[in-house]
Amino acid sequence: MNNLAYNKFGGLMAILAGIAGFLYSLSFIIVARSSPQLGGTLSALFLLAGGLLSSAALIALYKQLEATDAAFALWALVLGVVSALGAAVHGGYDLANALNPPATNVPSLADLPNQVDPRGLLTFAAAGLGVLVFSWLIARSKTMPQNFVYLGYLLGVLLIIIYLGRLIILDATSLVIVIPALLTGFIINPLWYLWLGVQLRRQSSL
Repeated sequence: MNNLAYNKFGGLMAILAGIAGFLYSLSFIIVARSSPQLGGTLSALFLLAGGLLSSAALIALYKQLEATDAAFALWALVLGVVSALGAAVHGGYDLANALNPPATNVPSLADLPNQVDPRGLLTFAAAGLGVLVFSWLIARSKTMPQNFVYLGYLLGVLLIIIYLGRLIILDATSLVIVIPALLTGFIINPLWYLWLGVQLRRQSSL
């Protein structure tokens, strides 16, 4: 009964995480073009919110898969939650600077990686690996649709590609970064969380 109640809660958090992820991309890419300050503030807020919301959703997914392989499910959960908290801290850092800019501007530090989440190590790389492991476990458990498994594999690979692109290429206009980032931010990541939310809430009503 407790798992059913948390499934319902986790499903709602997953749906909200999907919405927050889409709004993050919208703010970071679209809003920031016309209003950099507003776009920066909103994207930081949605990154923070998305990280916290997704952590609750991933715990519900872990409980679903724990019986399939407890050790691998725990590894996927650790990767996912560390990624979610890393994204939340990254968003919180950006939000703090957007709302109260530092008194001194140091241009030489502007391009340095975030110390908690350098080039998206947690937000993209750890998240991608976690989603890949979760998807593999879902395929083994057969508790969710096979197409959801394929979507998870695609999301995991794209997240890792984005991290490697940000780490190696650095040029934000490179198609190697732009295409995976647009696909992931506007479609694949929100869809994965929305679908996860629907699955969790459906199972809570069984």
